[in-house]
Amino acid sequence: MNSLYFDNAATTAMRPEVIEEMTDKMTTIYGNASSTHEFGRQAKKVLDDSREILAKSINATDKEIIITSGGTESNNMALRQVAQIKQNEGNHIISTVIEHPSVLRTLEYLEGLGFEVTYLPVNLQGNLSTEDVKSALRPDTILVSLMSVNNETGAKLPIHEIGELLKDHQAVFHTDAVQSYGLDSIDVRRDHIDLLSTSAHKINGPKFIGFLYLNKDIFVKPLILGGEQESKRRAGTENVPAIAGFAKAVSLLDEKSKQDKQDFFKKLTTQLLSNLKENHVAFEVNGQLSDNHSYHVLNLWIKGVETSRLQMNLDLNHIAVSGGSACSAGSLEPSHVLTAMYGENSSRVNESIRISFGEFNTESEVEALSNQVVKISSKLLTKNK
Repeated sequence: MNSLYFDNAATTAMRPEVIEEMTDKMTTIYGNASSTHEFGRQAKKVLDDSREILAKSINATDKEIIITSGGTESNNMALRQVAQIKQNEGNHIISTVIEHPSVLRTLEYLEGLGFEVTYLPVNLQGNLSTEDVKSALRPDTILVSLMSVNNETGAKLPIHEIGELLKDHQAVFHTDAVQSYGLDSIDVRRDHIDLLSTSAHKINGPKFIGFLYLNKDIFVKPLILGGEQESKRRAGTENVPAIAGFAKAVSLLDEKSKQDKQDFFKKLTTQLLSNLKENHVAFEVNGQLSDNHSYHVLNLWIKGVETSRLQMNLDLNHIAVSGGSACSAGSLEPSHVLTAMYGENSSRVNESIRISFGEFNTESEVEALSNQVVKISSKLLTKNK
């Protein structure tokens, strides 16, 4: 049996066109983009052309794009540096309990510096109420940080509505768009977004490269000190081949292709769930499959089947999915997202798997996956009796 990969929310395989682009740039464009000679100018042109592509993808300007190492650095830079420059206006920050660890750990760090953070809850569908944000807003709120799409459930947060709510407030609006970039329409002007984080490896680009969109009206000090790269906002010699690869991945996307992907992932989801129902597997979807859901993520509660055992057996059959738990320092910790949705005593927390689709998955692969889930869950339930 061929190995099957259904963990695309963690990372995606690079597209052949991206690999070709990076290989070309590694071979032919090896100058330092900060150098003033011919080789440097060649690298600088690739950098500038790539930045233009990235900026246009979210309706930003070139100067508003800061190249980073990815989502984690972008989130750290957005939260830490904005809090620093806004602290004279207040010390209150709003976020949610379901954010990515790179946001939650950074907020903990800021709390240690004296900032006050309100962590908003989510409902059983894993979504956030705009009214909760409105109620939490205070005159001293300086920053609101909300992910666009949750990486464990696929829930889409109401970013546009919250942007409208904040447009006349002093609070800066940041969104971690790592899971939505490349799959949903993003317009920072339309949605009144001040800062936005992305990562290339989620859209079939290279790892360890991303960007932070920073509204031109906001000035922050660099998180990484050194040279004057990125208009003095992020020091370090730019990784030109990776940036070119990122831009290539973005250039292969358009609004139609994004919708086509969502439609395709919805079709795969329907196929998988239908197969499980036909074979009498007891399951429920964690969250809700609706217009407020990104169909590249499917989180399933397989009733009575322990996450780690199901994941391990799938792995033994060469099928990669993600558990409902995160591995940290060799110990399994319950998913903070599912815990926030259903409570720490819910069976869902320890009996759920995340299946995340990518553009290279096929219907025949989903058929093989569903057949194995049926077979393995039946075997494990029999052993538990």
